[in-house]
Amino acid sequence: MNKQEELEKESWDHVQQEEDPELHESDLLWEEEQAELDYYERRFGLAERTYRNPRMPKNEKQRFEMHRAEIQALSEVAGLENVWEITYTPARFEGIFLRNSLQPFYEQDQIVDVMAQVKGGKEANVYRCRAHPSMEMEWIAAKVYRPRQFRNLSNDAMYREGRQLLTEEDGRPQAVRPRDDRTVRAVNKKTAFGVQVRHTSWLMYEFSALQTLYDAGVPVPKPYGVGENAILMEYIGDEQTAAPTLHEVRLDDEESGPLFERTRQGIETMLQKGFVHGDLSAFNILYWHGDIKLIDFPQVVDIHTNQSAQDVLRRDVTRVCQYFRRYGITASPVSLAQELWDRFAAADPDDLAADLSRLSIEELEVELDGEDQYDSS
Repeated sequence: MNKQEELEKESWDHVQQEEDPELHESDLLWEEEQAELDYYERRFGLAERTYRNPRMPKNEKQRFEMHRAEIQALSEVAGLENVWEITYTPARFEGIFLRNSLQPFYEQDQIVDVMAQVKGGKEANVYRCRAHPSMEMEWIAAKVYRPRQFRNLSNDAMYREGRQLLTEEDGRPQAVRPRDDRTVRAVNKKTAFGVQVRHTSWLMYEFSALQTLYDAGVPVPKPYGVGENAILMEYIGDEQTAAPTLHEVRLDDEESGPLFERTRQGIETMLQKGFVHGDLSAFNILYWHGDIKLIDFPQVVDIHTNQSAQDVLRRDVTRVCQYFRRYGITASPVSLAQELWDRFAAADPDDLAADLSRLSIEELEVELDGEDQYDSS
């Protein structure tokens, strides 16, 4: 027995001698919760590529086991790196989640290499990848969500309102079945599995919205595939540089009018499909060779189920109008947002009358009084 093995044995013996019997019950509960999590990971195919916040160890034994699991995970990643070499040199911790997140696209012959990071954000990084020959294109973009512990989302509850929970099955978004009470409870209780479901649902919702909007003719990158932690989509740019955002360029005077109209039409078509972008501005509109692409849709809002949809639309339109105002375009954001909402999103008067008819006289008076206060503000 070498010195390292002796030290490990002494550490383990020390654990066994000093373990607190009162922790036995909590350890059993933790094992039951872990078993449930493992069940759902196998059910949804998450076992090999799941990121979750580890449960804090309660004693030396758990710390020992956690350390051993971390070493095992690093060993597996090291083996993966030997199989799939990439040109891009990731940062120390970036390489682990980057390779794991893109592995499904590599296995499905969609990408063969990662060349460069072209955008870094609070939620995700975007990489320029070399596409597999079967994709019939040279470059393709991979949006890789950062691990949950490194993300910095604010007020995401507002955007989640009215959304259906989605999971990933065989590279496609799949709605969580209404009868799956255990998943819903896990999400509500914010267990490790519940947090993972919310994370995956956030990404699947963006991919689903991209598919719908691209098919409807909205200027967005074409989506090609989705994994548990990444989206594969059309790359805008060339080998030297990715497309800049509107915020980074100076438009020619003759371009500003047509591009403002194209943006307005994109917002209009989104409304027709029941969506508001949720974070639209010059920072989320790419410019390339005289055309634009709207990007970044994780915060997309459903106008039929989200009570904040009209306010979010007004904010998006205001930001767009503020950018184009520098080019002499003086559209009123308040009037434009109201016009778009009234044409494509406002409730049908007959439906509203039917809803109001179900209210009692007292409730109706409160409803009308509230509207009068809003109009006078």
